[in-house]
Amino acid sequence: MNIHDALFWFFSIAMLACGLLVIANRNPVTSAMFLVLLFVFMAGLFLLLEAIFIAAIQVLVYAGAVMVLFLFVIMLLDIKASERRKFKILGVVGGIAVGLAFVWELVIILSQPIEPLAGGGAELHGGLEEVVKPFFAHYMLPFEVTALLLLVAMVGVVLLSKKELK
Repeated sequence: MNIHDALFWFFSIAMLACGLLVIANRNPVTSAMFLVLLFVFMAGLFLLLEAIFIAAIQVLVYAGAVMVLFLFVIMLLDIKASERRKFKILGVVGGIAVGLAFVWELVIILSQPIEPLAGGGAELHGGLEEVVKPFFAHYMLPFEVTALLLLVAMVGVVLLSKKELK
């Protein structure tokens, strides 16, 4: 086992552990922090694939911007400790059903033989220029509209969560 294999297994097991901690943790802020850690480990997997740009975007966009919005929503909801501890039977049964469905799909996938990938073929192109050029040429307006909507949403959350001063 070389260093790439060891890092792959480390990042994969760490992602699974963080995913379980996101679900099992009762504090929503702590769950969000474990989700940030999961995104960082996923960026590590992208680095192993030599996709440095996607790893950087993973950390900046998901671990940074999206999680800030999640934390705004968590703070806006202001969940009480007593409300977090209640289990609903329908939710537990649904969670078990979804878990069993995932296990069933995993058994189906692993029961089929694995075929090797065909060798040769076209060279992969995924550099920064191929990603950024169409983005700025064709998708600049939707990007700016999305940024404006996120800004308005953040201002709205701050205004809604602000307490009245007397």
